[in-house]
Amino acid sequence: MTSLKQLFGGGARQFGMVFALIALVLIFQFATGGKVLTSTNAQNIINGNSYVLILAIGMVLVIIAGHIDLSVGSVAAVVGIIVALAIRDWGIPWWLGIVLGLAVGALIGAWQGFWVAYIGIPGFITTLAGMMFFRGANQYIGKSNTVPVPKEIQFLGAGYLPEWGPNTGLNNSTLLLGILAIAALVYGELRRRRSARRLGAAPIPTWVSVVRMVAIGAVIAGATYLFGSGRYGTSFPISGVILVVLVLLYGFISNRTITGRHVYAVGGNRIAASLSGVNIRRTNFFVMMNMSMLAALAGIIFIGRSTASGPFDGTNWELDAIAAVFIGGAAVSGGVGTVVGSLIGGLVMAVLNNGLQLMGVGSDSTQMIKGLVLLAAVAFDVYNKIQGRPSIVGLLLKGVRRGPVNPEGDDSGAGTGANPVSQAETLARN
Repeated sequence: MTSLKQLFGGGARQFGMVFALIALVLIFQFATGGKVLTSTNAQNIINGNSYVLILAIGMVLVIIAGHIDLSVGSVAAVVGIIVALAIRDWGIPWWLGIVLGLAVGALIGAWQGFWVAYIGIPGFITTLAGMMFFRGANQYIGKSNTVPVPKEIQFLGAGYLPEWGPNTGLNNSTLLLGILAIAALVYGELRRRRSARRLGAAPIPTWVSVVRMVAIGAVIAGATYLFGSGRYGTSFPISGVILVVLVLLYGFISNRTITGRHVYAVGGNRIAASLSGVNIRRTNFFVMMNMSMLAALAGIIFIGRSTASGPFDGTNWELDAIAAVFIGGAAVSGGVGTVVGSLIGGLVMAVLNNGLQLMGVGSDSTQMIKGLVLLAAVAFDVYNKIQGRPSIVGLLLKGVRRGPVNPEGDDSGAGTGANPVSQAETLARN
């Protein structure tokens, strides 16, 4: 059992969603006659859902801290129209337009973070007001018109890694990216084993490391071939590269920095976090401001993909982002969730949506199915917490002693009777 837990890395719910994602891909691959696992379709999934996945990265921190942000779609829309108009009418360079958009996102986030962190208005109400205000602002500023964007912005939203070098049968940029990913996987596993020995922890069996590297490496190699073997001029999307960088960055912030630990502490037990010296106002301000900046980035990427900014951009994006976070294992009450889990949850929704479209299922039925999937995922988790049971793959780990809440793990530790005050204090001190 200990080796099994080491193999799964303690993230039972997270690995459960990985298995669910793989199962969905295989089911739709069979049901559509092999249309899912094609280069063009894989590229379309990333390009068509990268903005939602970026929103999910920010939303998971908001939800972990115990809030929710309903304004992200409207913020993305108003930033998109400002960037498009600034480049077209003010004559500023495209890169300065991006900087301007991110700055506007930061200002909006600071505005909403001020009301949440320092005035004490709940995030739900603050961002509900923001959703209405910035939706109107988008249409007012753009006069409900569609404004085109230059090719450089389009490249961010719909471009691909470039072709170069000898003919290897694959896009060399994508091939290099895959090789670097596998090298990072091997390095990370070896470093993990060295750290375990140095700290005197239980040794990781060699077979666990080998199985993990082979399994994950095979997935990376398969994805490299899938994205790199498409028609000439296509490869791994630029929006996907941005997404990967953000996942690595925010995974590090949430798991390895004091700021990330404070976010978990505030969401897990606000009173205990305050008594432990966590600056709750600053933490709440950070998550709200960060969310709006990522919404601004998502808006810029979207107008690049659609080649223009329009009055209906960003509609219902907040619902997709929130659904991705909860399907990825975040707790409704806060304090639990991971960046990678949210990414996986977003990919589950993306594959579900894509597969149903390939099968010819109408948008009305697709929305109903997605709603049922979200309800089932949260209901299953809540039921298992009430029963004192682990989630999904956690059923395999029954009997393994659980420690305190771990931001890198899942929420299966909830309901174990651990002292929330001591957990929050530990997080705050670290």
